[in-house]
Amino acid sequence: MKRVVQLAAVTAAAALVLSACGDAPEDDATSGAAAEGGSDFKACMVSDQGGFDDKSFNESGFNGLAAARDALGIEVATQESQNESDFAPNIDNLVTGNCNIIVTVGYLLGTATGDAATANPDTEFAIVDSTAADADGAPIELPNVKPLSFNTAEAAYLAGYVAAGMTETGTVATYGGVQIPTVSIFMDGFVDGVAKYNEDNGTDVKTLGWDKEAQNGSFTGDFEDQSKGQQLTQTFISSGADIIMPVAGPVGAGSLAAAEDAEGVSVIWVDSDGALLNPDSADVILTSVLKQISTAVEDVITAASESSFSPEPYVGTLENGGVDIAEFHEFDSKVPQELKDQVDALREDIINGTIVVESPSAP
Repeated sequence: MKRVVQLAAVTAAAALVLSACGDAPEDDATSGAAAEGGSDFKACMVSDQGGFDDKSFNESGFNGLAAARDALGIEVATQESQNESDFAPNIDNLVTGNCNIIVTVGYLLGTATGDAATANPDTEFAIVDSTAADADGAPIELPNVKPLSFNTAEAAYLAGYVAAGMTETGTVATYGGVQIPTVSIFMDGFVDGVAKYNEDNGTDVKTLGWDKEAQNGSFTGDFEDQSKGQQLTQTFISSGADIIMPVAGPVGAGSLAAAEDAEGVSVIWVDSDGALLNPDSADVILTSVLKQISTAVEDVITAASESSFSPEPYVGTLENGGVDIAEFHEFDSKVPQELKDQVDALREDIINGTIVVESPSAP
């Protein structure tokens, strides 16, 4: 299987000191200022709920910012959001901190990003997992905002196929944190991947937690309460599921805890390589659905620093390497070679268009 290497080390989080939520960034070491002799360009970032150590999309975005800082010698500043009311003031704090580009991380920041970009046309913005949005949440195009989106349905399709091929009980499950497009797109792909395995192999693996046709299913309601993830996963296990894919940021840690307490249960992580970020739980992480957020963030910051910023949307796909599944790590010897070969063939069929993975949430 094609191996996908996580491009930003987890330890990057320790290398950049975070400015406190609600406080204006300072132009000194507390905001991760560039080394003496470095660029006077300043790149900044606002997190979604869950913070920059969520072992998921916020942390991936943060790693991209850190990588750009190290590669370019630029100044950086960050603002962590604890809840949605922090989004607008956090962005405003960075605007007043003279940031050249501000990266906002997460679909929920769409409106706050759109408002700030409209009010500050000379500041460049990029937003992960969304476009800028108006007051009603409708997508808008702005000349100073670059959307960074990912067609994770393609990679989740592969993960669903793997799950169906590895289940011992004939039942797998998925759930989300909040029902937003960037969550449900994973679930759409996962369900379709299970269905494809059934079609190819004459099996009847069932998926709990998501009805793609009805677009409804199981959600914890936030991206923070790990106990909800643990409880929901335990419910799935009680219903016979032995492989669960949480699409819920830090809430997914609750699924890891539930899997560790059960016999023969494993988890599929999302956004980043879960086995690397959660080494103590690597023995229950079958694989991960990857979004190369860090690479996309580093690329847009690099372009902005070179005066070549473009608002043209970026969409990560299997074809351009923006999404994929991670290697199997501790499960590698347990995954049959035949299944690995089937997944490789599926990947190529999606890339060349023989298979089109569909989702109403696709970017």
